[in-house]
Amino acid sequence: MSTPVYDISKDVIDQLAGLAAGSPLHGLRHQRDKVAVASQGSYDTLFDPALEGIGLDERLLVALYACRLAGASDLAAHYRARAEAVPADAAQLAAADSGEPEQLPEGRLRAMLVFTRALTQRPVEGDKAAIEKLPAAGISTPAVVALSQLIAFVSYQLRVVAGLKAMRAAAAQQGESA
Repeated sequence: MSTPVYDISKDVIDQLAGLAAGSPLHGLRHQRDKVAVASQGSYDTLFDPALEGIGLDERLLVALYACRLAGASDLAAHYRARAEAVPADAAQLAAADSGEPEQLPEGRLRAMLVFTRALTQRPVEGDKAAIEKLPAAGISTPAVVALSQLIAFVSYQLRVVAGLKAMRAAAAQQGESA
């Protein structure tokens, strides 16, 4: 894997939240720049094509599905566009985008998406039994860890973007620039 270099102009959270460089909200987010750097670093690492164990297409489809489950259409569109560019299998893309992993045949991606649904919608169901289904679908233990980290990161990203958008909307409502 390559070591990502932070480029503030390519910060995905800033882009998805619609933060303009130099705006007050952008400045606020970057007061503790190490958080922005770490967030972008996590994104870059989790979606690095060289990451082993889970294909980039699978990771993008998991992210798309998690965003779709959360109702975050803007983030879903980001991950859909990235998956289409890889390119991801059309049937797999449709299943992740529609929220119906059961359309897929038994296998790795279906197991990953079902696990994603468990962790994002009913975390109590992300128990030992759910985890044990992943190796049965051909997913190695390190890949299970990476998958769990990916789901946790996308959940974090969703919340940060939603919070920043809410702050931007509140500022606009008060007639301030964000």
